Amino acid sequence: MLETAALAAGLSWTSGFRLYLAVFTAGALGRLGWLHLPPGLQVLESWWVIALAALLALAEFVADKVPGFDSFWDSIQTFIRIPAGAILAAAAFGQLDPQWMVAAGLVGGTLAGTAHAAKASTRALINVSPEPFSNWAASLSEDVAASSGLLLAFFLPVVFLVVLAVLLLVAAWLLPKLWRGLRHLRDALAKRAPAASPAGRQTRR
Repeated sequence: MLETAALAAGLSWTSGFRLYLAVFTAGALGRLGWLHLPPGLQVLESWWVIALAALLALAEFVADKVPGFDSFWDSIQTFIRIPAGAILAAAAFGQLDPQWMVAAGLVGGTLAGTAHAAKASTRALINVSPEPFSNWAASLSEDVAASSGLLLAFFLPVVFLVVLAVLLLVAAWLLPKLWRGLRHLRDALAKRAPAASPAGRQTRR
């Protein structure tokens, strides 16, 4: 049960910011026999699922390094990452009673939504800076965090669950600050827009 919980939590949390990498890693390791997936997730071991996930993970790796476009990519992924996180978590408990699947789906969707909100909000604030280096550093850090988190969830479940608990506490502290930062940014842009318009210039004259 502990291993299944760590697997479900790891896949759903990582889905919030690196969905395709999570699917590819779980499927490839399961196909190679290095990871035992529960029956509900063994479909990830299919060659076509692995190939499609690898292609999408590569596309996301590139898209996530482009300032501005990464936020557009995140906005689209909002409708994919969170439901996928819920589905993967529920599928991990597919061999148990239905109430476990429902509970796992709810928790998995919440974990994916939290990770996605933290990533998307952080990127939106970082993209205000014109230089691309902070964006690249953030993206590479997410790649490392996703890979490390998945390996911990797969092979050191207790350690992963402790790390995840700490990350959730950090996210609970950080998300309100990120939302306030986004509101301030929106207000600043709204004030700047009239000043840049012809009507705004005539008013100042």
